[in-house]
Amino acid sequence: MAPEPATLPDVSSTPTSTAPTVTADRRLLLVHAHPDDECIGTGATMARYVDEGVHVTLVTCTLGEEGEVLLPELAHLASDQEDALGAHRLTELAAAMAELGVTDFRLLGGPGRFRDSGMIGTPPNERPDSFWRTDLLTAAAELVPVIREVRPQVVVTYDDFGGYGHPDHIQAHRVTHYALALAASPTFRPDLGDAWTVDKVYWTAFPRSIVVAGIEAMRAQGIDDGFAEMDPDDLPFACDDALVTTAIAAPAYLERKMAALRAHGTQVTVDGGFFALADNVGAEAFGTEYYRLAAGLRGDVDDTGRETDLFSGIRATG
Repeated sequence: MAPEPATLPDVSSTPTSTAPTVTADRRLLLVHAHPDDECIGTGATMARYVDEGVHVTLVTCTLGEEGEVLLPELAHLASDQEDALGAHRLTELAAAMAELGVTDFRLLGGPGRFRDSGMIGTPPNERPDSFWRTDLLTAAAELVPVIREVRPQVVVTYDDFGGYGHPDHIQAHRVTHYALALAASPTFRPDLGDAWTVDKVYWTAFPRSIVVAGIEAMRAQGIDDGFAEMDPDDLPFACDDALVTTAIAAPAYLERKMAALRAHGTQVTVDGGFFALADNVGAEAFGTEYYRLAAGLRGDVDDTGRETDLFSGIRATG
């Protein structure tokens, strides 16, 4: 039987976004499932665009209450103990955003509105308050006012598989696309703001060639690591290179990205596993971030046939 929904610890003193007034000509909205997800595939992109004067808004759908706690001294926060991990991960998120320079970050519906679902077949996934079990319209209606307030030209989220099949990632994809359709309709909840239609929607991507190159480099160096032992032909999170439309090169922001990842201390260790790619493939693996254009017109491309700017082809609008 699934446990009773826990009461979210008091986070009234937790540092959160101040949601500054949106005045920038270019505006980027990213929708991620849990704290730390934003850094893995889009951290360098976020830092780069912040420095370019783009208004970057991050919406995180859950607090990641079901995450595995990697720090022994904080093991008591786990969902099967004090169930206080969510509030702590909110402080980690704030620290990570400070590293990236992002000042507008929000929890979908507010902290604790939707709970981390865990994986399919586990008790947390059966909880009625889990993000995965939430009515799609209910969740999308929380994102619509953000879209209408920020008026982003570009939105980033996951593909329909959620990158690697996590229920919350899949739900984030569904909620984002439904909210975009609703936000564009002037007859849907006009009380939530004026209708807004985005120009381009991207899905995050990890090109298969980059991941395989990392695995091969680690094996060549004799690194005994679970990631290095993965089958290069069976990488559920890898994307076929032919599907990747866009590469955002931001090697100058790699250090800030890694610092932001370290801020998510309960969830991330950057010394091995997947993150060892940064040492074995370098900036190409982590300082360049890749995307699939899911909606909108492709902008200018380089000699590889890929866009190098998420805003390419978009006329700045108020």
